[in-house]
Amino acid sequence: MLNIFNKSYPFNDDLKSNAKIIFFTSIGVFAFLFLFQPFDIGSLPTKNKYYLMLGMSIVTFISLSMNLLVIPSMFPGKFSSAVWSIKKEILWDIWILFTTLGGYFLLNLSLGALKFGFTLFVKLMLTAVVPISIIIIINHNKILRSHLKLANELSRKLKENKLIHDKIVYFISDYQKDSLAIKINLLLLVRSASNYIEVFWKEGENVKNQMVRCSMMNAMEALKEFKFIFKCHRSYLVNINYIDKIEGNSQGYRLFFEHINFPIPISRNSVDRLKELI
Repeated sequence: MLNIFNKSYPFNDDLKSNAKIIFFTSIGVFAFLFLFQPFDIGSLPTKNKYYLMLGMSIVTFISLSMNLLVIPSMFPGKFSSAVWSIKKEILWDIWILFTTLGGYFLLNLSLGALKFGFTLFVKLMLTAVVPISIIIIINHNKILRSHLKLANELSRKLKENKLIHDKIVYFISDYQKDSLAIKINLLLLVRSASNYIEVFWKEGENVKNQMVRCSMMNAMEALKEFKFIFKCHRSYLVNINYIDKIEGNSQGYRLFFEHINFPIPISRNSVDRLKELI
């Protein structure tokens, strides 16, 4: 049960977002005090009442700025999402609560506006809970939105990839009877052969091939939308998802595919691009 507190928790290190939260939370504290007037603020002289409300808003602003902007900026490694946990988040929120509460006490001490006592302590603490609650709710909603956005984006990508892999690619022959249509996710490679291309694809555990009277240029045009199809040499187009291994020697680099009994050369100009893709 206690292990749940050691689970990772994303720390909100977005300083720009935190600055906005701090500003509006401080205004929210002023509005809360003005509307609800806890601990008999309404009985104070008007001048003292506004000094106290404004002062508590400023204390809130300073406390949150120190804890959400200054300290995390000074010790970024300690507040990284990589090392942050639920336990640290709870302890940090409690720390913010008591630093804010301490600020309220010091303010009241300097103004002498309210009489100290247990009741005042409880009411000040409940007031300090207001900005902390606002921050926790905002951060929770931000994390939830972020996770939902990422999940939706990943789901969209998965659907797109599935649709792409299920697409049929057509190699139109000059002789219609020799034309070939296969799923793009089964294509291994295309090899130029004079006025023909030779297409290799997977069918179950086997590899099949067919000659198609079609130019390499037309084959490239048919495959141009698929980023995983790579022209590694002027005579070869390969599906990088099926590369089994890459070897290099003094002559350059070669690609090997499972069940293909010949190596595929890589032109010098294509090496860097292949690195990027892989």
